[in-house]
Amino acid sequence: MLRRHQLVRLNEGGWTAVRAGAWDDEARACLSFWAAERQPLVVTQQPARLPEGHVALGLSAPLRWNRRRLAMQVPMSGILFFDEFPKAAAITALLPPSLRSAWAVLASELTARVYGSYGWQRLTGLDYVHADSDIDLCVSVDDAASADRVVAALSEAAQAAFARPRLDGELVFPDGRAVAWREWLPWREQRVDRILVKRLQGVAMERALEPC
Repeated sequence: MLRRHQLVRLNEGGWTAVRAGAWDDEARACLSFWAAERQPLVVTQQPARLPEGHVALGLSAPLRWNRRRLAMQVPMSGILFFDEFPKAAAITALLPPSLRSAWAVLASELTARVYGSYGWQRLTGLDYVHADSDIDLCVSVDDAASADRVVAALSEAAQAAFARPRLDGELVFPDGRAVAWREWLPWREQRVDRILVKRLQGVAMERALEPC
């Protein structure tokens, strides 16, 4: 089953299809490098009019290519295998030394992977992280009670240590629905009556989350 933030490694046919697109010079240079190095792409929101047998993918380019975001549609036959962003503990060395102990504790409490600048830099070895980069977490939760516990841990860490880089990201339920962790508590406390729910096929403001 396809999931948001899932990584994809393409075979030769997949890269041929990608590079055949109508790209500008900068994008073409980035894609040529990506293909040569066999770097991953990421599963993005799947549009309603996606051609049959295709998947919508994206590439978040590093600083070298001005942080471009490239979107493409690739035949499923072009996929070699699926992959994942690094686990939270794997980005420890990218953080300032003063934050590493606190990060190790937080990472041990969560089932989380890191996407965004920190995830891409750890994954590719290329320069992504800059002064304003957040730590984007994709945290797996089983249910609302599990989400409450995760948000409590993230809130405590954010207040105690992580003013910068800022902790951001999503809570992801077993069926793939996701919500921003910073929006969870106001919604649970009924300070707002709706929450933005992200799915593979799109997003919607919802009053309630049905059981998975």
